Amino acid sequence: MNPRIQIAPNGPTFSRMVYGTWRMLDDAPSAQDINRRLNLCLDLGITTIDGAEIYGGYAQEAALGAGLALSPDLRDKLELVTKSGIYIPHSTAPGRRVAHYDVTAKRLIECADAALHRLGTDRIDLFLVHRPDWLTSIDDTAEGLNALVASGKIGAAGVSNYSPNQYAALNSRMAQPLSTNQVEFSLLHMDPIFDGTFDQLQTERVRPMAWSPLAGGGLFDATSSAGKRLAEEARLIAPKYGNASLEQLAYAWVMAHPSQPLPVIGTNRLDRIESAAKAAAITLDREDWYGLWVAAKGHGIP
Repeated sequence: MNPRIQIAPNGPTFSRMVYGTWRMLDDAPSAQDINRRLNLCLDLGITTIDGAEIYGGYAQEAALGAGLALSPDLRDKLELVTKSGIYIPHSTAPGRRVAHYDVTAKRLIECADAALHRLGTDRIDLFLVHRPDWLTSIDDTAEGLNALVASGKIGAAGVSNYSPNQYAALNSRMAQPLSTNQVEFSLLHMDPIFDGTFDQLQTERVRPMAWSPLAGGGLFDATSSAGKRLAEEARLIAPKYGNASLEQLAYAWVMAHPSQPLPVIGTNRLDRIESAAKAAAITLDREDWYGLWVAAKGHGIP
């Protein structure tokens, strides 16, 4: 069973690992298939479900809503996260010519209302600005997020892919402080450790969410130098952790950082969801955490 964690002071309480739906529609699942995945996650203690307006060609939210609808009591046992703000040319918007961002107050409120309808719910537990919009002021964005929190349509607001300065700027205008910054973090993408992102979130006592914690599968590339080194390091230390797989060790590595990131797992396979969930019970020794760091980087620590 996955433990739970409050992601920010006065923020929502989420499962230690998050089920991500970026690729949920890749295998053309039925509503029954999606319902089955959600119930498995619930059985494993993974109660937080992460999505976005743009996922699945703008179809993910509606598909998730259809899966939820098959078990009327399921919604209240889960925490729903969704994101908005990215717009690309797509069949759903035939007049759209150029990919762009829009995180104006008007647009955020419209998107949240549409997400509530598609998900078939009366609230979104955490609503994230998907990417910074260079053409929208922090006052405008904050106006929309503050209005959504005040209305009860969302329980909390956060951001994704924001730099520390962008996060601080928007947070300065929030009536209720931001609850997370969802950023890319893995053994092959360690930027948040070095660019101040995780330092800032620790200062604010806010837990990050980590997307692509397996580096899009790059950890397992046997043709790359990093993949070979990581496979060898995993073979060396796995017996200490119940013969854990590299996948499980990689999740444990992400969760071990003192900012306490919540990894967003993205597989559609039920067996891999079960395997991933076991990583929450792994506590890496300090030397093994650094051993994986060295294997990923290909050199020793500074």
